[in-house]
Amino acid sequence: MEKFPLWTAMVTPMNTDGSVDYDSFESLLKKQEEAGNGVLVLGSTGEGLNLNEEEKRGVVAFTKKLGLNVPMMVGIGGFDLPAQADFIHFCNEVKPDALLLVTPLYAKPGAEGQFEWFSELMGETEIPCMLYNVPSRTGVKMHPSVPARLSEEFDHLMGVKEASGSVEEFKEFRRQAPNVDFYSGDDGLTPAFSKEGGVGLVSVASNVWPKATHKYTEMCLKGETDSLFPLWKNATDALFKAPNPVPAKVLLNRKGWVTNDTVRLPLSLGDISEQVIKELLEQDTKITDWFE
Repeated sequence: MEKFPLWTAMVTPMNTDGSVDYDSFESLLKKQEEAGNGVLVLGSTGEGLNLNEEEKRGVVAFTKKLGLNVPMMVGIGGFDLPAQADFIHFCNEVKPDALLLVTPLYAKPGAEGQFEWFSELMGETEIPCMLYNVPSRTGVKMHPSVPARLSEEFDHLMGVKEASGSVEEFKEFRRQAPNVDFYSGDDGLTPAFSKEGGVGLVSVASNVWPKATHKYTEMCLKGETDSLFPLWKNATDALFKAPNPVPAKVLLNRKGWVTNDTVRLPLSLGDISEQVIKELLEQDTKITDWFE
């Protein structure tokens, strides 16, 4: 698979009754295709853990059927190993381009438990796999030794999405696994991670600014970041002033790109204020002006 520097962690648009809005979803996916961005479905931004098994399979099958000319990644998340293995077997049949495997939720395993967990999942597939370190969601940091050990055991480890929020921790991952590709999992830290050897970004911002975020990522990877501040920091900060993906969905709805801004509990539109919405709209105008 061709290496893509930017993957969009897609939102999952929903109708007012909470069902998946496939018309809006298709439109969003095609905007990413036009921008040249890989697409990640069923990540945390896609509310993957809020969808039931039938809905998740429907999202994967629908995305694959579109035949996009950009690669497709599927998020595999949770803590039920047999259930995740079964979903991976389904993906083996559908044949997405990549899988995203997250550190187990809630249990807080140590280095050995993490290694064995990922080994079990990667042993169920030959599809390229990206690991996902996101301690703010899982409750545990991925141990820096884990990617290096897995790279010695599995040829289909394609990289790590690193969302620790720490440049120092990113550097330690790179030190222990210099031959593994590391992607920023934080929009705002992409300039810093790129300077430390990062190869790309898995982005929330590219949902709402697909072409502009593509340009932003290219500039970061080239080290051309001086002109990005404070514009991009302010814009990406605004997207996280309420629980993700609430701000992204609200902005997509205000832009007319999705029919509704519906989210599923425990997410709530009540957690975003009118002041934050106003700021999002202001940042949207600034990013649009910057790109054009």
